[in-house]
Amino acid sequence: MKKSITMAMVVAMLAAAPAALAEDATLGFSMGADYLSKYIWRGQNLSDDPVFQPSVGVTYGPLSLSLWGNMDTTNINGNSGDFSELDTTLSLAGDVPGLEGVGYSLGAIYYDFPGTAYPDTTEAYAGVSLALPLNPSLTVYRDIDEAKGTYYALGVSHSIENVAEIAADMPVGMSLGASVGYGNSAYNKYYWGVDGNKAQDFTVTLGLPTTVGSWTITPKMGYSTLLSSDLRDSDAYGTSSDNFYIGIGASISF
Repeated sequence: MKKSITMAMVVAMLAAAPAALAEDATLGFSMGADYLSKYIWRGQNLSDDPVFQPSVGVTYGPLSLSLWGNMDTTNINGNSGDFSELDTTLSLAGDVPGLEGVGYSLGAIYYDFPGTAYPDTTEAYAGVSLALPLNPSLTVYRDIDEAKGTYYALGVSHSIENVAEIAADMPVGMSLGASVGYGNSAYNKYYWGVDGNKAQDFTVTLGLPTTVGSWTITPKMGYSTLLSSDLRDSDAYGTSSDNFYIGIGASISF
């Protein structure tokens, strides 16, 4: 049943793709990697030690397929040097026809946790964004396998292409982001052992993307805190509910 639901979503996305594809759609590739002091996901401290997170992706017009991984660099979770998570994402994104300044995204994420006791699971998601100051967006994620729960993410972001130059042809930009997450009762029960709909997390991020040849090198930092006292009291992950992390990333597209 789980696989049939996921396959039905994939088929629906592929069926909708031809109408969204432009005649001049081109094939693109990307790859990147982040080295972060912690792995924080939706307010959950999944690794309190440094992690390495590589990714690869391919796009064709509004369609994209990506593979992302998390590798623990210490033995804090018993997975030193091994991938503890591999996420495969298929997505379709573009502008809503007839609605100027309104964007959409549809997709499915398959979460694989090799070498851990966590079961694999799948989320479907749908999002909308507005071409307004701070670029507000709302994305709804629905776990259709294990949790059977829903997570809502309300976000804002702002980017500046050039705030300084290290040298000629090496501009430094700035990207700011903030999001608030909310989980329904099923989601919180699965991930936190807490019944009831709860405000989940508040996260802010800062990046300083710098062009170095064909690459973009991005020093980054973030802060995440849990908003619900019930989630804080659950201590599901045995670490602080307030997390600050730093890191650096490298990416290239061609």
